[in-house]
Amino acid sequence: MSDSTPFGSAVTKMVIHSYKDKDFTDELPDSPFTIPINPENFTRNYKIDLDTRTGHGQPGTQPTYKASPPDDLKIDFILDGTGTMQGYPDEYYSMSVHDQLELFLTCTYKFDTETHRPPFVIVIWGADVNFKGVLSNVDLTYNLFLPNGDPLRIKVSATFKKSETDQQRAKANSPDLTKAKQVQAGDRLDNLTFNYYNDPGYILQVGKVNNLVTVRKLAPGSTLYFPPFAKNQS
Repeated sequence: MSDSTPFGSAVTKMVIHSYKDKDFTDELPDSPFTIPINPENFTRNYKIDLDTRTGHGQPGTQPTYKASPPDDLKIDFILDGTGTMQGYPDEYYSMSVHDQLELFLTCTYKFDTETHRPPFVIVIWGADVNFKGVLSNVDLTYNLFLPNGDPLRIKVSATFKKSETDQQRAKANSPDLTKAKQVQAGDRLDNLTFNYYNDPGYILQVGKVNNLVTVRKLAPGSTLYFPPFAKNQS
């Protein structure tokens, strides 16, 4: 079988890399997972949250911008155990579809006891897909069964939600206005927030931007970002 497409380019598989950390630097030992047969299509979803509330007695409203939720990437692919799909990797046909599925779930879904969360992932395919995020939903459809009930084929529908590093989020919040501060021993978030905004009321928003587990204790040496906030965000 030729290793090129009808257009003459080499066949490349969609690959999912998984990481322990939100900065995508510590790749996990069960990474990567290669999609056996590339999806026929994928879906990107972009959203904008608008405030469309109408005032009392008003016939309409001018939608106002609230926020841009993280993008979504949705892919559908097949895990096969029939041994009949052209181009399906031999190493996958040497295992059951249950074992193939376990490889995918370990890479994208398995809860890590050290970080207390599922992994972060990067989905890569060609020039148009380099998606950093986390698995937000997966639906499994089982069909083509053996007489004993074991499935021979599973359709996987997986949705990933975009995740950005601290540096990417800071850049998105106007790099000319966003400030960065390296935490020193004794620093308190309420004091730092007051210094940057002249108002300690933004402490929870700052904590959320920086993915802080608690606003009461800061880790010396870590970097905090203080982006601009609209007044109605306090």
